[in-house]
Amino acid sequence: MKRYLFVLTPMFLLVTFGSFGWNSCNSTKAIQTSNEKMVQDTAFDEAAAIAAIKKKIEGREQEPAEAVFENIQIMKGFPAGRVLDIMQMAFSRSLGVSCDHCHVPNDWGNEEKLTKQVTRDMWMMMGEINGELLKNIPNLQSEQPVANCTTCHRGQIKPATSLK
Repeated sequence: MKRYLFVLTPMFLLVTFGSFGWNSCNSTKAIQTSNEKMVQDTAFDEAAAIAAIKKKIEGREQEPAEAVFENIQIMKGFPAGRVLDIMQMAFSRSLGVSCDHCHVPNDWGNEEKLTKQVTRDMWMMMGEINGELLKNIPNLQSEQPVANCTTCHRGQIKPATSLK
């Protein structure tokens, strides 16, 4: 139960407080170049991919994600229909990427890309920050401080706090 809350609480806070003001996601792939600017590549059609997934899971949106999708590890218990929204809001927009940054299109459960595991690890880090660390900072001016993907990434793959 504690692990479930550890994962669920940061996601609730992220979706509730961290999604305001984001621009709508376009259907092209965002790639980060060496000078940190975003360029567009139309090789992957995110809108079409998400539409196909939604059609595939139609009627099963309220089932637990792990019963509908292959290889769910951190969003167990989340409604399957909500997982796609979380992926778009929390991950794609926060990092300025599309689904194929972490996933192999049409083989979504594939573990080939290291970025998928890095995202899981950072999700757990965010849970620890929100669940344990922020409450121990005595002089924060917020009643409900929250860190989310956008806190550091600000729409870019490389976190704004990185030195290189």
